[in-house]
Amino acid sequence: MWAAGIKLGRMKSRPLTLVQDDLVEYEKAMARMVELVEQRQRDERADTLWLLSHPQVYTVGRRTPDEHLPDPGHRIPVVETTRGGQLTYHGPGQLVGYLIVKLGQGEGVVDYIREVEFRLIEALGRVGVVAERRDTPPGAELLTGVWTKATGRKIVSIGMRQSRGVTSHGFAVNVDGDLEPWQWAVACGLPEVDMTSVRRESGVGTMDSVRGVVAEAFEATL
Repeated sequence: MWAAGIKLGRMKSRPLTLVQDDLVEYEKAMARMVELVEQRQRDERADTLWLLSHPQVYTVGRRTPDEHLPDPGHRIPVVETTRGGQLTYHGPGQLVGYLIVKLGQGEGVVDYIREVEFRLIEALGRVGVVAERRDTPPGAELLTGVWTKATGRKIVSIGMRQSRGVTSHGFAVNVDGDLEPWQWAVACGLPEVDMTSVRRESGVGTMDSVRGVVAEAFEATL
């Protein structure tokens, strides 16, 4: 069962081509993502989900204030990115998904982000984590992403953009990695946010198992 009563069968089918890697440096991944987007814009490839992880890095959006940045003493690189949203953290034990998808007629990137949230809620439910999306109150910081229902912690970060009708960037699911680096900065523009992981919430969960259910939730196949 999807959040807000939406079932998988009622959502438009959108099969994706699955690309998989293990650990890829963030800047190398960004260069490759640009190539994938350009190929999709020219209709030289199908809609694509690229699943991978990154070495430790903080990425910041254009609106991230300096006071949200980590202390340089932690020696984790901080990289500016072109996606929407504010600061987020990537590291081993986190599953990153980049979505290179051509939007439909009249479909905006915000519409697709809602779909991404629901698909990830479905995936998390399959590994024993009941989750939900949140609406942003007027005037508040954007609440894009997925939270756990039982504990109210944030487990998925999402930041996307679109160019010439094709999406880029995507989501990050905390699976079983170190959560301490989240505490060294202000994640998502939310000073009080408590970031969590599949392992913290359920006591189990491996990268391989989560990778599989995420791919399935996005109808992604090799």
